[in-house]
Amino acid sequence: MNTGKLVLIGTIVVAIAIFWGLGGNEWLTLDALKTNRLALEQWISEHLVFALGIYGIAYVFVTALSLPGAAVMTLAGGAFFGNWYGLITVSIASTAGASLAFLIARFLLRDTLLSKYRATIGKIDRGIEKDGVFYLATLRLVPVFPFFLINLAMGLTGMKLRTYALVSWLAMLPGTFVYVNAGTQLGQIQSTADIVSADLLLSFALLGLFPLIAKFVVGFIRRRRVYAGWRKPAHFDYNLLVIGGGSAGLVSAYIAAAVRAKVALIEKHKMGGDCLNTGCVPSKALIRSAKAADTLRHANRYGLDSVPVTGSFRSIMSRVKDVIARVEPHDSPERYRKLGVDCISGEASFVSPWELEVKHSDGRSERLTARSIVVATGGKPAMPPIPGLDNMQPLTSENLWNLQEQPERLLVLGGGPIGSELAHAFARLGCKVIQVERGERLLPKEDADVASVILKRFQADGIDVRLNHSAVEFRTEEGEKVAYCEHGEERVRIPFDQVLVAVGRVANTAGLNLERIGVDTLPNGTVPVDEDMSLRYPNVFACGDVAGPYQFTHAAAHQAWYAAVNGLFGQFRRFRVDYRVMPWVTFTSPEVARVGLSEAEATERGIAFEVTRYGLDDLDRAIAESEDYGFIKVLTPPGKDKILGAVVVGAHAGEILAEFTLAMKHGLGLNKILGTIHPYPTWNESAKYAAGEWKRTHAPERILKLLEKLHGWRRGKGHGEQEKRKEVTTG
Repeated sequence: MNTGKLVLIGTIVVAIAIFWGLGGNEWLTLDALKTNRLALEQWISEHLVFALGIYGIAYVFVTALSLPGAAVMTLAGGAFFGNWYGLITVSIASTAGASLAFLIARFLLRDTLLSKYRATIGKIDRGIEKDGVFYLATLRLVPVFPFFLINLAMGLTGMKLRTYALVSWLAMLPGTFVYVNAGTQLGQIQSTADIVSADLLLSFALLGLFPLIAKFVVGFIRRRRVYAGWRKPAHFDYNLLVIGGGSAGLVSAYIAAAVRAKVALIEKHKMGGDCLNTGCVPSKALIRSAKAADTLRHANRYGLDSVPVTGSFRSIMSRVKDVIARVEPHDSPERYRKLGVDCISGEASFVSPWELEVKHSDGRSERLTARSIVVATGGKPAMPPIPGLDNMQPLTSENLWNLQEQPERLLVLGGGPIGSELAHAFARLGCKVIQVERGERLLPKEDADVASVILKRFQADGIDVRLNHSAVEFRTEEGEKVAYCEHGEERVRIPFDQVLVAVGRVANTAGLNLERIGVDTLPNGTVPVDEDMSLRYPNVFACGDVAGPYQFTHAAAHQAWYAAVNGLFGQFRRFRVDYRVMPWVTFTSPEVARVGLSEAEATERGIAFEVTRYGLDDLDRAIAESEDYGFIKVLTPPGKDKILGAVVVGAHAGEILAEFTLAMKHGLGLNKILGTIHPYPTWNESAKYAAGEWKRTHAPERILKLLEKLHGWRRGKGHGEQEKRKEVTTG
């Protein structure tokens, strides 16, 4: 740290010490002003100019150093100097003090942050350059955050000082006037009758209503600003237009139809989206067939003769398609038309925030308008730019279901949930599976002990797991497909027959013409949404995989509720999406189900926690079904039973997790779970036993010892001697 910064820090420390040492905090209170009011008024009347100067300097000092008392000083300005003198002095002094605080933060911290977080700071600066003036004005008008935090935070950005000072001065004027005016009325109270005077009541009403009025004005300005250059239609074809017929789009349309809104759903491929056609439904059907094969192959676990599995892969894939066909009516156009949704087969692109160009599957085009539009176009498998990969005709979670011949050697790229689920399923169906993960463990979002259980099971089932391997090249050598991976300093050659790529997903935004309405995608491909799921414009929303951050069917449905309700009723009230309790399940065997914080996440955030574990090898039902492996792990605050997070690793983990999810959602602790009757013998008893483990480790030992003495006393005075004689006799 350079000398200039040290001198400035020393000066600030000394100034603050003097302020507290001289009792400045005691002077800047309403009681102190009231006690010294008469003397101050007389002195000010005799030395008005000098008093204004001293007052202004003191105000700058307080605001520049972010000391408490600025609000009281503003009221005092009105009480002692009147509306005009008070308003002028306070507005100039508050702007000067805020600017000094801004400069102090910039001088002390900005270059340090730039050296460590240049990319992040650069991104913030670009945002400030684009919208900083508006957001600063909003923060000044509607004081969501204390002004001293705004001063310090803005100093860390690239905003110019003159811009900061001018915007702050203009935006603070209305609030300053309200406070100064309230101060003038407080200064005029001479008797109890003055307390109920019309002027005083009006001043306090303004003080209470100002944030609401300012919020309304800011919202109005924001809407005018964001819609500038667009012409809103006088009439609309629909209340809601939904782009995409996956989970998010279906739920959005369903909600709109349920409240009798006119809604259209536009889907260019198949209704049901990825979940029905290429994701959840087919993968779980395949996993179930794989589990049946594993059961037959290891029937001796159940006292039966194990048999070789010789089923036809074509038959298995045919069953998968049958399952899709049986579920399909739930998401069909026919069903949604009966619900009141206009289902349109075609592709949509934006013309304006209220209008879409729709190209129908039959070739015709039309333009449709709606008060609100929901983007729910989902995502697709990511394809890494590895040389030679495209020539391998790679499989993904989308095209996998067209396979008719089982690959003998399957290379799986990716150790996340999708890669792990499919790798395990194919291994159980008899494929030789090589799974490549560039990280140090499978399921990298889970804790190490969770990943360890999955790794051991995968290895026991014959999967060749290659951790810390990065695929760098694909070739065909002498008619054989080969992948080359980097493993530390080593270059590893892996031959295979087919490769399945499962390294993540990217959002579907191509063809939407988002640039037409000024929407840029984020680095991960998703679109930027606000807490109400709106997309730049208050009437345009996005939900599901295209919005992130969670790429689960149930997360998409959860977001869709907020998008639809805010789209239909947002002018009256808007709801902010709630991600506090978001469960998910990885359907390997054993399953991995989690809700809330993991140990790694709690540690990273600095949240204190305790861990309670219960081994499923102790559960009677698990033993009876020869699936007695895995565990439950629950995170709680030290000494409390509140659930911060829970993970279940084992058979039926997804079902067991539901109880913990419900408890977290409604604020129920482990004691409530322990006090709930669970039927015997069931898998869900494990939740009760996990709660019992917590209770056992938090038993009140002092009370128990006192109770032990109480029970001994109640058995009689001679009980101790009787016990000793009994021991001697027995010996």
